Amino acid sequence: MTAPSPTVPAEVLEKAARGERLNAAEIEALYGLPLPEVAGVANALRLERRNPDVVTFLIDRNINYTNICNVGCNFCAFYRTKRQKDSYTLDYEEISAKIRELEDVGGTRILLQGGVNPELGLDYYTGLLRHVKANHPTIRIDAFSPEEVLFMEKTFGLSLDALLDTLIAAGLDGLPGAGGEILEDEVRQKAAPARIGADDWFRIIDAAQRKGLYTIATMVIGFGETYAQRTRHLLKIRDQQDRATREYGGNGFSGFAMWSLQTEHTRLHGKAPGATAHEYLQQLAVARLALDNIPNIQASWPAQGFKVAQAALYYGANDLGSTMLEENVVSAAGGHGRHRATVRELIRIAVDAGFTPAIRNSRFEIIDWPDVHSALGRAENNPEEGRAVGAAG
Repeated sequence: MTAPSPTVPAEVLEKAARGERLNAAEIEALYGLPLPEVAGVANALRLERRNPDVVTFLIDRNINYTNICNVGCNFCAFYRTKRQKDSYTLDYEEISAKIRELEDVGGTRILLQGGVNPELGLDYYTGLLRHVKANHPTIRIDAFSPEEVLFMEKTFGLSLDALLDTLIAAGLDGLPGAGGEILEDEVRQKAAPARIGADDWFRIIDAAQRKGLYTIATMVIGFGETYAQRTRHLLKIRDQQDRATREYGGNGFSGFAMWSLQTEHTRLHGKAPGATAHEYLQQLAVARLALDNIPNIQASWPAQGFKVAQAALYYGANDLGSTMLEENVVSAAGGHGRHRATVRELIRIAVDAGFTPAIRNSRFEIIDWPDVHSALGRAENNPEEGRAVGAAG
């Protein structure tokens, strides 16, 4: 990590606190300021731009329909080749079984993502979307990362517009923000040479926003990227949001999600530094100051754990992400068991931090207010009693 500019103007935080837009030099300068000072402004802006009393989360499930992938990212421990014994591609009924488990706990959205599997035809994807819409009509489908869309575009002989129109007609509601990492090709080439480039990532996201699809901005830190590269990543996200606001009726990124690189079981172990909790919280606070046009910022419990996610609510985050029910990619790389959260756990995190929890949809619209007393009660009929954050025993 290179050191930030030695000249750190004291006016930068004052400018950010007034809600004024920071330029590249000013954003980079934030990394040289004491974190409590940056966090203080980030928290104040979060309280100003979102309901100051409320922390939101989503009840959803992340379904990885296949782990077969030919991209071979160095930071991925999830992917397999088709010759490996534990490779798989789920059939539609297996996916339905997972969705039924989500419906049983009141879930409203699935993230449907997989590896870039050259064995799958377009009919698999469109058939899957139609199957979910026909059998699970209350479930929103945010599916196929820009990496997967790029594969389809190259493989199936359709233009990007025609491909997205085909997927939308089959039932697609939005695209996940996966594949963003650091949107600087110098970093991407070192971490995963075959990975989608930054220009293609934005081209696909831009087309999705133009067509009214849901999108979310993402960032992964810990590849050994510089502060300048992190700054440019944020500025590219901010510029795209400006464009969507100006040209697509405001249908830009619904939020910003950031997590730290997990390398334990990957080829980058010992080669990339990853990121500490301090560094994660610093980057989250910087993002709140830099992304003045994205009001919703998520805390990441899968990468950093529940306690750091709880602290993040005072470093600029207003959202706890989602329950996921299952998460296979980050947990596989990190070698930990943080692959799901219960509703009760996320309620506990919010309440213990001093906020009122609210259940939202993909667009960050509140759809329900959970009964906190019932959720956190110690009654014998509470099946999640033993899993609460800070629970006795």
